[in-house]
Amino acid sequence: MTVHLLMSAGRGPQECAWALAHLLRRLEAEAARRNLATQRSRTVPGDRQGTYRSVLVHISGAGEEAFTASWTGTLCWQAPSPYRAGTGRKNWYIIARPCQVDTAWTAFEESDIDLVPCRTGGPGGQHRNKASTAVRATHRPTGIVVVVDTERHLSLNRRIAVDLLRQRVEDGDEAAGRAATTARWQIHDQLVRGNPTRTERP
Repeated sequence: MTVHLLMSAGRGPQECAWALAHLLRRLEAEAARRNLATQRSRTVPGDRQGTYRSVLVHISGAGEEAFTASWTGTLCWQAPSPYRAGTGRKNWYIIARPCQVDTAWTAFEESDIDLVPCRTGGPGGQHRNKASTAVRATHRPTGIVVVVDTERHLSLNRRIAVDLLRQRVEDGDEAAGRAATTARWQIHDQLVRGNPTRTERP
């Protein structure tokens, strides 16, 4: 299993991007001591070389969830600013949160569909009112249900129902993917300075 941890400097000053780089290396070193594998991806560099505004870290190995939990929340790098001499501030904060990266796409198989002939009311003539030419189609893995009665032939309504279900499943997967991306970006604005869950020093 792999846990995805997003580390972000938020909208903080350049020192926060510098702090993120230090905290990232500290996390990677601790993970290596615990025989956990880490991989950086989707890095956004800071204004200065070797700094980061955000980094997505993939963490895998035995005990990865407990390790990630120990690095989750507001993290503080406590050291004087390397950019502004004389400033009294020594605490620089970043946010780290597990996040969802890739949503699973639903494998669409027609064998997963229950097709049941049915009758529907409304206008359409004697044939429509007496014959079961409409179709209720249920996609079992997702529970999506559609009813199609646009055609006078059962076989045509079956085909339309299958195509409509396929589109609904694809739309649902795309919406889930967009929601995951939005949730990931919202992490950048969740940084609360003070009361860190973890403080590291040089």
